[in-house]
Amino acid sequence: MINKDLNLAWAAIAPILEKFDFYEIKNIAKLAGFDIEILNTLGFDKRNWEKPNAGQLISEIETSFINFDESQKRHFLNIVVEEMLGRIDRLYAHFDDPEEKLQYHLNRLGWQLIDKKILPIELLDSTDLNELDTTTRVDLIKAATRFRDGDLSGAISSACAAVDSVTERVYRDKNLGDPNKSLSFQERCNKSFKEVGVFEAIELQLRDIDWKDSDATKFKDNLKQSLNQAAYVMQTLRSNMADVHRTKPVIRSLAFDSIKWSQIIVRLLSEKYDS
Repeated sequence: MINKDLNLAWAAIAPILEKFDFYEIKNIAKLAGFDIEILNTLGFDKRNWEKPNAGQLISEIETSFINFDESQKRHFLNIVVEEMLGRIDRLYAHFDDPEEKLQYHLNRLGWQLIDKKILPIELLDSTDLNELDTTTRVDLIKAATRFRDGDLSGAISSACAAVDSVTERVYRDKNLGDPNKSLSFQERCNKSFKEVGVFEAIELQLRDIDWKDSDATKFKDNLKQSLNQAAYVMQTLRSNMADVHRTKPVIRSLAFDSIKWSQIIVRLLSEKYDS
């Protein structure tokens, strides 16, 4: 993620922030860590300090924001959004659904709002998240947030934790015993896929939409192989790149892929199939 991307996120947020009262904007900026000495001089017409101007304040905050480093921008934007959304219901109910408007502006620039966190659209499918149980959903959002914030090792750990959560649920629902006894991450995934009947259900769905039997079977077999390999890759990344102390080198693209694989595995294991 580069500063230009974060500047685009600010471009979506600023018009909504400007709808707030002048002093409310200042309070939000303070809570987000904006330099108080600088902030106290902003937004006033130098000829008449009795007439503060919210638009001018936003423009002057933006001038400083552009010069923040990437970490400062990320920190500032996320707290600003959290504070804005926390105040909307209480103070600005007369707006036309400002949260939806903010989501719209962010989406056009490649960002999305999930649980009051700004995340790149390409990391997670918010529609899929709505179908997941709470624990798995939280783990996936945590993985995306950590990736966004540069904690690549933590992102891999959380992506794997999301899969752990859904396989543990399968083991519990199917009375399969303790999934942590002697089974590897890959083995737990494969056993869960088998018990839920994922691949057979997908094969039937393909036949229902008039796929040839041979094509449906070949697709099922290849999907099964690819997810088996994805589980192995995630297992290996967890062993070699996931580290709470962040001492192990991590390849960014593989951390990104681990989140995508995790979401695919979790979604398939979370769907309801006929027994």
